[in-house]
Amino acid sequence: MDPEILRTSFAVVERRAEFALKYFYSHLFWHHPDVRALFPLDSPADKERQRDRLFTALALVVARLEGPGLHEYLRELGRDHRKYLARPEHYTAVGDSLIAAFAAVSGSAWSTEVEKAWDEAYAVIADAMLDGAGEAESQGQPSWWDAEVVGRTGHGDDLAVLTLRPDRPLPHLPGQYVSVGSPRVPGVWRPYSVGNAPRCDGTLDLHISLVRGGALSPELVRRAREGDVLRLGAPGGRLTLRTPVERPLTFIAAGTGWAPVKALLEQLGRAPGAYDEARLFVVARDVAYLYDRAMLDGLRTRLPWLDVTVLTPAPGRPKAQATERLLTALGNRANWARHDVYLAGPPGLVAEISAVLPGLGAERERVFCDELPCTGRDRGRERVAGPGAWLLRRPQPR
Repeated sequence: MDPEILRTSFAVVERRAEFALKYFYSHLFWHHPDVRALFPLDSPADKERQRDRLFTALALVVARLEGPGLHEYLRELGRDHRKYLARPEHYTAVGDSLIAAFAAVSGSAWSTEVEKAWDEAYAVIADAMLDGAGEAESQGQPSWWDAEVVGRTGHGDDLAVLTLRPDRPLPHLPGQYVSVGSPRVPGVWRPYSVGNAPRCDGTLDLHISLVRGGALSPELVRRAREGDVLRLGAPGGRLTLRTPVERPLTFIAAGTGWAPVKALLEQLGRAPGAYDEARLFVVARDVAYLYDRAMLDGLRTRLPWLDVTVLTPAPGRPKAQATERLLTALGNRANWARHDVYLAGPPGLVAEISAVLPGLGAERERVFCDELPCTGRDRGRERVAGPGAWLLRRPQPR
């Protein structure tokens, strides 16, 4: 693969993302109508979300072309895609349509050399994903787990913690996420972090925030009740504790990003005396969204070596002040070069803080977070692809 050709050509395609996505699906469904049922594109909102997710996944692959974690990321993606009932022939069909779409939107920037680079790159991507799927099959891992809702705790109108009991053991590490689907919203899956370290009874806590106009979160937050059965995909993600722990730790949790950080702290709490320095920053857009206050208050007693800082906007001030206060608090702390940093929260905020930390002295390769697509209210923070991205989301006239 030629990383420079791939990055340059993808930058051209990304600026015409909306047209590229329309061409891709039109080409795919025309030539392979049998795969139409695998893609929930029933509304403009569905199409916009799918565009964001597809291009975010492609951007992650392009960004990691020369990185050591690309192959494992793709294998993990292949294991997860089994929940879509994806077969090897689907990978071939998607590759043909994706490259056809890239050629259609690239204009004069497309050439035989560029097409060859993408053919080779997609072959590597598909092979790694199929390897991951095949490994999961050989280990007897199901395409998904059915999980009964055995508990529900609501926090206001737009946040709920669901406790689920999978129908078979679901092995996961603290800090990982699972994809969640509901039979009442067929074909739609969303990632949610597991909010606990593994338990003896195998239950999982999912912290779910309502996304206005979202396809799945309203179903989970407002209508899911005990006895309902949801579907869970294979665990994934890299927000897992690097062991052995040889450096001080910093945890930054915003919103429901508290879920994976809580799981990591539970893991640390099971090894008393093993750690002597860690700090935790918890950020909420309002005091009302500090929904796990009892746990936070108990941390100081159970983990005396953990320094806890809670940040919210001042009463009556806009929620953006919480981010400003976080940036100030981070700037007032020292010794960032010594710390491993674990960061979780809305994708836009994670991207912003990840960009700030190296300037404070943190080592870029020691800042750990999961890269997920921006959705809902996070889109306002999303970094644009370039000048052409303005056409995809034109500002409303005043």
